Amino acid sequence: MGRLLPLLALLDLALVVVALIDCLSTEGEIRALPRAVWVFIILLFPPVGPIAWLVAGRPARAAGPADPLLSPTRVLAPDDDPEFLRQVGAGNRAEEEEMLRLWEEDLRRREDELRKRDQNDDPPAP
Repeated sequence: MGRLLPLLALLDLALVVVALIDCLSTEGEIRALPRAVWVFIILLFPPVGPIAWLVAGRPARAAGPADPLLSPTRVLAPDDDPEFLRQVGAGNRAEEEEMLRLWEEDLRRREDELRKRDQNDDPPAP
């Protein structure tokens, strides 16, 4: 029994922390009581307070499939959305073309400078 008590205390602390974080990070309407009251209940009445929050205080979830992969209105990640990739590609194309034009101008200027320097460094033929 002596070894079980610290384990139960640790479990109680973990339950309080999880319920408190969940209560404070929940957006929107909370059921039954205001958020401040739930925080006091969670902190003052462990483990009953955290269990009460998890059972009766959390907002009701929206109706729908529990698995997001089965949801008909599934949101795609940006790298999987072809429309998003098309928009990004169109915006980047103009920037890339401008950058390429500037690089080509710089390259031509440097080549001209090197040609002039080579012509000036060549000794006259005897």
